Amino acid sequence: MDNQFLVDAEWLARSAGPGVVLIDTRPAAQFWAGHLQGARHLDPFPFHYYDTSAKAIGEFTQQSEWIFSALGITGSETVVFYEDNSGMRAARGAWILEYLGHPAVRILDGGLTALTGAPLTERADPVTPYPFKASVRPEILATYEQVREALGRLGTRIFDVRSEAEYYGENVRARRGGAIPGAINRDWALSLDAQGKFKSPRELRAVFEALGFSPHDEIIAYCQGGYRAAHAYYALRLAGFAKTRNYLGSWGEWGNREDLPIEKPRRR
Repeated sequence: MDNQFLVDAEWLARSAGPGVVLIDTRPAAQFWAGHLQGARHLDPFPFHYYDTSAKAIGEFTQQSEWIFSALGITGSETVVFYEDNSGMRAARGAWILEYLGHPAVRILDGGLTALTGAPLTERADPVTPYPFKASVRPEILATYEQVREALGRLGTRIFDVRSEAEYYGENVRARRGGAIPGAINRDWALSLDAQGKFKSPRELRAVFEALGFSPHDEIIAYCQGGYRAAHAYYALRLAGFAKTRNYLGSWGEWGNREDLPIEKPRRR
């Protein structure tokens, strides 16, 4: 089971130094109200990508390179993403940088809530940009074509981590409501414990196996825009499911395209 991407307060205290870069992924107002000393700011939430054609993925990669270049990321440091808990913003930022090929991406488990009494500052130190170059990992990203090709394929599971209301088409957030055919639904937030940390690997593995997933499966997670699905990517890895992808376009792409099949699940 892979839990090397999670760090805690003890790790931060032990590892603090120029070789560790903290990235605060909360909204700007929260960052400026107080953040960890030396943290740089990136709220990934405004960056939606509802087109996963080859051209659009190239643009996504280039824009992401530019963002992390502006944040001064070189590729030689350890980058720790955090928010108030182990939420979708931190997961999204971490997943993008991992997709770009950075070798040392981490998430602060439990976020600021887990750092009881940690001093915060309103000061932001200047950042020296660096020309960060991607070495992309396409195996952790799924496009609409790859999802369509995977439908009904033995050994591949489609994992819908939206709310039940979205899955059942009661909360429609695209041209069409419903789900990708054959998708298994479980709300992403159920992978967090009461303290806002990831549940233990044992708990998560039991849940995913109860859904019918095997560690040998390829699992493609999706939500509305690839944020909750990024969180599911890490929850699955933590539970020992190594072959996991984030469908970047998610329902924001799939539900708005009339040429892609959907199903409309019904509550029992």
